[in-house]
Amino acid sequence: MSVTVKSASEIELMREAGRLLEIVHDELAKIIRPGISTWEIDHEGERLIRSFGCVPNFLDYNGYPASICVSVNDEVVHGIPKKSRILKEGDIVSLDAGLIYKGFHSDAARTYGVGQISPEAQKLIDVTRECFFKGIAYAKAGCHLHEISAAIGNYAESFGYGVVRDLVGHGIGKSLHEDPQIPNFVQKKRGIRLVPGMTLAIEPMIDAGTWEVEWLDDDWTVVTADGSLSAHYENTVLITDGEPEILTLSH
Repeated sequence: MSVTVKSASEIELMREAGRLLEIVHDELAKIIRPGISTWEIDHEGERLIRSFGCVPNFLDYNGYPASICVSVNDEVVHGIPKKSRILKEGDIVSLDAGLIYKGFHSDAARTYGVGQISPEAQKLIDVTRECFFKGIAYAKAGCHLHEISAAIGNYAESFGYGVVRDLVGHGIGKSLHEDPQIPNFVQKKRGIRLVPGMTLAIEPMIDAGTWEVEWLDDDWTVVTADGSLSAHYENTVLITDGEPEILTLSH
């Protein structure tokens, strides 16, 4: 495993990549409504990314056909936007987006309710976001990577939720996916010791039912095996000498 430690100048570029991606997410949040197609969300996301002079890092990644992963209800991640997929009142939708700024990647995901959603759906969204913050309490120099994993998994499971095991967070930098892999559930080993300058994409993917998932025939879209709702929350995080710095979240 080769985990990159970023220099001060590289960290500045990653800060800007993160700042711009946060704007993309903030703008996309404003257009989530019943009646919009997932294609329209992707189209606007790509327009925003390119308006900053950046490149959408998901587009054509291993053949992925869009810039924004738009995953609805029981879709966990990597949902492919379509003009025919229309959001409805009561749906939940996860947007996973990333961009490249001057050679450096950022990656972040949010899950939103569409119109009025059930209390159960809102709780899943809220707990998934809270899982991220439980995890980054250990995203500090001197901690071990899998302390993050355990904090996320234990919190989600305390609500009876399933923590997706087939997909994990990851390092990020000059590549979208770098070492290390970051599971969201308890591990047998401690994992690597964290040092300042590491940049990590930490991303709880939490199911209302069991942790098990399946891939659809498009070989991209991941769905819950039991048809339950799934939520996703992710930020790009910098390890420092003190508290972690969330590069894709300023407010």
